[in-house]
Amino acid sequence: MSFKVHFNTKWSDFDPNRHMRHTAYNEYAAEARVRYFSHQNFSIEEFSKHNIGPILFAEETSFRKEIHIGENITVDFKLAGLSKNNERWKIINTVYNSDNELAAIIKVYGAWIDLTKRKLTTPPEEAKLLFETAERDTTFEEIILSKKQ
Repeated sequence: MSFKVHFNTKWSDFDPNRHMRHTAYNEYAAEARVRYFSHQNFSIEEFSKHNIGPILFAEETSFRKEIHIGENITVDFKLAGLSKNNERWKIINTVYNSDNELAAIIKVYGAWIDLTKRKLTTPPEEAKLLFETAERDTTFEEIILSKKQ
């Protein structure tokens, strides 16, 4: 399933060079991920109910084209990796400008954390389908967990 979110950018997203701040790209990617989870019927309220949350181990951003003041953007969601138990995942968010030109690629590697124990956890049964219908990136690979992880 293809998932894209269209955003109207705001004044505070831009810097004195009149292009989007580097951190704004990552903020929109994070919002797209949360909206994807909600679209899959696992909203922030569901995270709270199950006392879990998503955490990131790594976030890599590659900038390709400027986004200027007044431009709106589209951010997509693709799955690049997943462990068998759905504990760990890799997601790629691609940002496009108003002309649908590639502006940035954000790759994140994350997992689920139990908010009480402060330890990694597998998602509850209700969340196991979160990634089942996600569009897979061409680089998709299974994440193999070592015994130490």
